[in-house]
Amino acid sequence: MPAIVLVGAQWGDEGKGKATDLLGGDVDYVVKYNGGNNAGHTVVIGDEKYALHLLPSGILTPGTIPVIANGVVVDIEVLFQELDAIEARGVDASKLRVSANAHVITKYHRVIDKVSERFLGKRQIGTTGRGIGPAYADKINRVGIRVQDIFDESILRQKVEASLERKNQMLVKLYNRRAIDPDEVVDELLGYADRLRPLVHDTSLELNQALDAGKTLLFEGGQATMLDVDHGTYPFVTSSNATAGGACTGSGVAPNRIDRVVAVAKAYVTRVGAGPFPTELFDESGDYLRKAGFEFGVTTGRPRRTGWYDALVSRYAARVNGVTDFVLTKLDVLTGLERIPVCVAYDVDGRRFDEMPVNQSDFHHAKPIYEYFPGWTEDISQARSFDELPANARAYVEHLEELSGARISVVGTGAGRDAIVQRHSLLHE
Repeated sequence: MPAIVLVGAQWGDEGKGKATDLLGGDVDYVVKYNGGNNAGHTVVIGDEKYALHLLPSGILTPGTIPVIANGVVVDIEVLFQELDAIEARGVDASKLRVSANAHVITKYHRVIDKVSERFLGKRQIGTTGRGIGPAYADKINRVGIRVQDIFDESILRQKVEASLERKNQMLVKLYNRRAIDPDEVVDELLGYADRLRPLVHDTSLELNQALDAGKTLLFEGGQATMLDVDHGTYPFVTSSNATAGGACTGSGVAPNRIDRVVAVAKAYVTRVGAGPFPTELFDESGDYLRKAGFEFGVTTGRPRRTGWYDALVSRYAARVNGVTDFVLTKLDVLTGLERIPVCVAYDVDGRRFDEMPVNQSDFHHAKPIYEYFPGWTEDISQARSFDELPANARAYVEHLEELSGARISVVGTGAGRDAIVQRHSLLHE
């Protein structure tokens, strides 16, 4: 059975939860391999809407084992808040696995994230202030706290004290903030130990054994390709590898075990936070997409920046991820538009780019070159086969497929769980 990586093809918020839900009972494990609670999935099941931030969206699917793997940074307070919230609504979360090697977001990570972002002023990156970047920085600097450390008070105390020795100097002398008491941090983390212990596993071993046993695994990337720390619009990126390669380092499953890479893209584009965005709209069209698509952050509530579909971004995502299938979401949001622009190239100071510029400055100054496609007025929310879509909607999807570098296997036609048109299987050729 396959191992499938699911990634965002744009700047996040593409609707990866719908793709996860579509696979549903065909998946034995859903693995979150990067990021933290700085991104969210909204999953609609019947009349119920679930907003998940740290938990894998597969936690809502009966029979599926959800995994928070080693590449994730975990805010344990948020973890238990989310578990309590979904269990109060009748969801069984008892199968959740958390990697012993995942790093922990502490109080001081959150404080440093917020004060350093404010300190940057106009140069702000646009972080969520949830401590994700500082936690990953500590990981790379080899002063991070891992989940397993919470079960050894001596090691935990040594690591927290060592980490705060320098950070408190920075907080007091640079940011004019109060120093953080190491005992306060240690006591808080130790307080989670008893409840956390049953969830903690050697997840790399379990996932590889599951593949050996013929199980189907879905690796669910947080954020998206254009926010990847190596391949995104640096420095306006997240602090982890959100591309398909991150699934391997973030889970302990080797590259030769991955069978398919599914990328999710909206039928237009959005992004949250600062950074270049060539097709961004500042007029009534942008407002229309924001309102019709309800484009507000699941985690932050911030209004998203909106723009027309960017085929160069999709081709880039197809290339760096090895995409086998696209899932195109929110096609219904475009219903009612007379014509729909699609960015097919960039103009940078009179030079045409048919692929993503490697130079950050070029991308920052890129102006979209559009082709225009006729719209449709028919309601598509009830369409369940490609033939049921209006002719212009079908043509739009087919044109995007030609431009985007991989087949479009699934089309989202509404917010509901079953509001999809499936053209090809995501599990098999």
